[in-house]
Amino acid sequence: MTGHAPQIRDRALTEAADAVRAHERDLVALSHSLHAEPETAMREHKSAAKIASLAEATGFTVTRGAGALPTAFVATRGSGELVVALCAEYDALPGIGHACGHNVNGAASVGAALGLAAVADALGITVKLIGTPAEEDIGGKALLLDAGVFDDVAAAFMVHAAPEDSVGASSLAVGAWDVTYVGKPSHAALAPWEGVNALDAITLAHTAVGLLRQQLPPGVLVHDVVFEAGRAVNVIPETARARYELRARTMEDLVHARRRVRACLEAAALATGAELELAEHGADFADLRQDEFLTAAYTRAARSLGRAPVSRRGEVIASTDMGNVSHVMPALHPTIGYDTEGALHHTAPFARYGNSPGADRAVLDAAIALAHVGVDLATDPVQRRRCLDLLADRRTAAAGAR
Repeated sequence: MTGHAPQIRDRALTEAADAVRAHERDLVALSHSLHAEPETAMREHKSAAKIASLAEATGFTVTRGAGALPTAFVATRGSGELVVALCAEYDALPGIGHACGHNVNGAASVGAALGLAAVADALGITVKLIGTPAEEDIGGKALLLDAGVFDDVAAAFMVHAAPEDSVGASSLAVGAWDVTYVGKPSHAALAPWEGVNALDAITLAHTAVGLLRQQLPPGVLVHDVVFEAGRAVNVIPETARARYELRARTMEDLVHARRRVRACLEAAALATGAELELAEHGADFADLRQDEFLTAAYTRAARSLGRAPVSRRGEVIASTDMGNVSHVMPALHPTIGYDTEGALHHTAPFARYGNSPGADRAVLDAAIALAHVGVDLATDPVQRRRCLDLLADRRTAAAGAR
């Protein structure tokens, strides 16, 4: 839809915000309920059901198990050619619950979807709320992207809970390996020379990677954790298991880092005689690319709500599977802030503020701001055409690849 008069845009902004506020009690209750019953990656059955049920009760058509992921879903309203996606996250962290604020993220996306649904027909858009599991682990958005769930989407939005409001940041690309060394058991006192020590292999790998860090480019990080390295002190360990995670500024840097780290892991196997088994853990996350128009629209909307988002353009935050989406279509991923008294993501103190009055306000403000971004995109003829043209190009490229 093109050629909207300014008064149509203004009316849509008001109606979208009113629709969000009309559901304030439901959205805050949803955020609190997700917070009270945290579920980890690919186990978010209750969390996904809570969101899908609310969407269904408010007129959305819901498909559960989207992309063959049992805790994913798609909920749609409207029938316009411009499909706008709101990505809802809801997985928690093992042991510390919603220490990354995904209860806020998910509820805000639901609110934005409700706001845009109220004006979908007037603006010629389709609102697509996508339940995206396992952001903290295997990367639900990347898997759903590969499964075709985003194939009709022209632009995708979400916000992320944080101690401050910010816009424009990038993120690190990330990939992970599950690493297993298989050796040979033997009595540690009677015949240790008969064994092949998997603990030695994992120790050498950890040491080699530690020495490698000095030679890695800025922005490349490697972290590991050992899950198993023997079970009895008087038996040469037969099996050692670990997970290695690599981060880099770009996907190209990530590929290079993988080669270097793999060489360290292979060297440990060679030195000890253990067999190395490597398996990719989930999808690689791409670096985040935030769309300038969507970012500017969000900044205006946030300021109109009394917020003052800080520009983090050129800065790099942690990692997100929203990066994969942003490599394919215009995407938005600002942070929505509330007071955590200095507590940072992925800590138990941060989780404790996820159902605070500040977090509740963040849910409502973020929902309104995201809905306003959707209105601005739908009513700006140039930007609307840009997104639709990019979508058409993707479809042409996909058809050519077949």
